[in-house]
Amino acid sequence: MTRDDRHPQGKKRLGISFEFFPPKSEEMEGQLWTTIEALAGWNPDFVSVTYGAGGSTKAPTLTTVRRLIADTTLPTAAHITCVDATREEVRHVAEEFIAAGVRRFVALRGDPQSGVGAAYAPHPGGFANAAELVAGLRDIGDFDISVSAYPEKHPESPDVAADIDMLKRKADAGAARALTQFFFDNDVFERYLERVRAAGVTIPVVPGIMLIQNLTQLKRFASLCGASIPTFLDERFAGLDDQPQARAEVAADVAAEQIEDLVRRGITDFHLYTMNRAPLVSAVLQRLGLERSGDARSGAAA
Repeated sequence: MTRDDRHPQGKKRLGISFEFFPPKSEEMEGQLWTTIEALAGWNPDFVSVTYGAGGSTKAPTLTTVRRLIADTTLPTAAHITCVDATREEVRHVAEEFIAAGVRRFVALRGDPQSGVGAAYAPHPGGFANAAELVAGLRDIGDFDISVSAYPEKHPESPDVAADIDMLKRKADAGAARALTQFFFDNDVFERYLERVRAAGVTIPVVPGIMLIQNLTQLKRFASLCGASIPTFLDERFAGLDDQPQARAEVAADVAAEQIEDLVRRGITDFHLYTMNRAPLVSAVLQRLGLERSGDARSGAAA
């Protein structure tokens, strides 16, 4: 497939967004900002910064968001959750982000402090779910709000229908788009999207694309969040344990091929889980025929 085949003239450009997580050490902070500087030139529609279980990374998330807004021109979204917090506490967190210049949120219920897969219980004085959180943010102001979606069903949902009903409630509350949990089977996503539209949900459902840095670690994480790992991935990475460059090439090929197939199915926007590393992200975007366009720094060092 030629570059022109991947990105033909006259077609809507691919919309991309990047997800980062706040650093936990000085070394990781350096890596994050090197990554942000390297990826800024891809001109993402927005970037987002995650928020740890039970609000455990509030301070580093706020610090990262403040610096992104102050030192770059990247449209920046802050993740915000309602788990283990009262409505007043969540509103206070939102107001801190707003004071920092945030006008975009990714509103999530969140995982308990004990981690992904632990039993969830709404705080007695808090928002019961992400739909209520979206409505609460709307009560504060007119923000661009993204929410989550699960092509293979949230692991705590009784069935797909209940899961899609929750997505509809989030959309009805004012969400602008849904960003999906990662998946690798595009047929699963297409069937899910058909059911979402049949349920009357009209907001964009943006595929979340996981770039495979480590297949073994990804399998462990996927088992907790209800995402499946197709056997073809084992076949693609077979025999490459001691060949990091070859693994990186395969990982870039896998992600680019998934996106190209989704484009053929009519999808034009993608949310990339960067894992705070730039090389694989850039390799994927290069394979898609995208071009870097400028520098998102405002003059200060990024």
